[in-house]
Amino acid sequence: MDLSIATTKLQALRRDMTGHTDREDERRILDLLEGATSEELNFLLSNVDLVRLLSDLDDRLVGPAHHTALLDLLCTRRAAELSLPVRASLATALQKGATRSQAERRLRDLFLALKGRELTGFKNLLEAGGEYHDLHKLVFDDVDDVALRAELLAHFQREAQAFPSGENKVLSDIDDTFFVNWVDKRYPSKTVYPGVLAFYQELDRGPGIIPGRAGDLVFVSARPQDPLGLIENATLDSLSKRGVPLAVMLSGSFFYLLGNTRIAQKKFENFEQYARLFPEYGFVFVGDSGQGDVEFGARMREALPHAVRAVFIHDVVATPQEQRDAWRAKHVFFFDTYVGAAVDAFHEGVISRDGVDRIAAAATESLAAIAFPSPAQRQTREAELTRDLALASALPRVPVR
Repeated sequence: MDLSIATTKLQALRRDMTGHTDREDERRILDLLEGATSEELNFLLSNVDLVRLLSDLDDRLVGPAHHTALLDLLCTRRAAELSLPVRASLATALQKGATRSQAERRLRDLFLALKGRELTGFKNLLEAGGEYHDLHKLVFDDVDDVALRAELLAHFQREAQAFPSGENKVLSDIDDTFFVNWVDKRYPSKTVYPGVLAFYQELDRGPGIIPGRAGDLVFVSARPQDPLGLIENATLDSLSKRGVPLAVMLSGSFFYLLGNTRIAQKKFENFEQYARLFPEYGFVFVGDSGQGDVEFGARMREALPHAVRAVFIHDVVATPQEQRDAWRAKHVFFFDTYVGAAVDAFHEGVISRDGVDRIAAAATESLAAIAFPSPAQRQTREAELTRDLALASALPRVPVR
C-alpha cells in the first residue's frame, strides 16, 4: 500500500464526513470506498469513526439508498477483505444505537461468513472493548429477531464441535472474590486479595507449556445493568484501576438484586447464555461463600459437567470443614487464600506447577503490603498463607488426578 495515496484518500473521506453530509458527499464516500484496494479499505475504516460513517449515509424515501449501499459494500461484497479487527469494529458500530432489522441481518452475515478459529477470534475481539457493548449484549439484547439469534447460536455450536479451543474462559465474581466489598471483615475494606490477579492470569494462561490466548477473564456480577451501561462501565473502570486489564462483564438486574437464590438464578441465566456464545471453550468459576456463588457454581457443574472444569469458592463465612469436604466431592473447592486455591487448581489440571509458584510469590508480596488495623489481624492472615504456602511447596511437578 502506498501510504501517501491512502492518507490522501483518508483526508478526502474525513472531509466529506465533516458537517452535514448531502447526497453528493455520500456518493463520493461510496465511490472512494468502492475504489479502494483491500489494504486501503482496511486503513480507511481503521481511521474513521465508523458509527459516524454509518449514520452519515441515508436511505431516502425518494432518491438513493446510500445507507443500504454502504452496508452492502462493507458487510457483504467486500467483507471478506476486512481484517478481523476492522470487522469487529464494524460490528460494534452496527450494534451501537438502535439496532434495526437491516443492521441485525448485516451482523448475521458478518458472523456466518467466518468459521473455525477465525470465528472464535472475531467473537473474542467483540469482547475486548472494555465496555458494555460486548458480544453478550449484541446477541441477547441488540438482536431482537429470535430466528436470527437462533441462526447465530446454531452457527457457533457447529463451529465449536469442529474446532474446540482447548482453553478455558475464567468467570469470576467481584465483591469478596476479587476485593473486599461486602461480607468479609478479615481485610481492610476495598483490599484486592493477595494473589487474586496472579490466580486469574494463571487460569487464563492454562496448564500447558505454551500459554493460552490472554484475555479470557469474564466477571459475573450481581450488580445491576442499567439501559445506558453506566453501572457496568463504572465497574469495569474500577477493575481497571485495580490492575485488571480489559475484561468482560455479565451483569445482574435490579429485580434479582436481593436474596442469594435470586442472585444465583440471574448469574446462572447469564452463564447459560455465555456458554452458548462460546461453546468451544471450557469454563472455570471463582466466587465467594457470601452471596449465592456456591449455589451458582453447583448449578454450573450440574448443567455442563464436562465444560465446567472446576469451581473455586473464597470462604468469607467460615464454612465448616465437613461442608467443604462435601462440596469438594462435587469439584467445588473452598479456599482461604489464593495460594490454597492454586493448589486445588493444579490438582484439577487448570494451571501449571510453575503457575502455583508465581501465585505464591504474588500473594506473599501483596500480603506484606496490606495495612491491617491490628497486629492480630495480620498474624491470622499470615498464618493462613503460611499453611497454604507449605501445601504449595509440597506439590509434585505434574498434577496428580
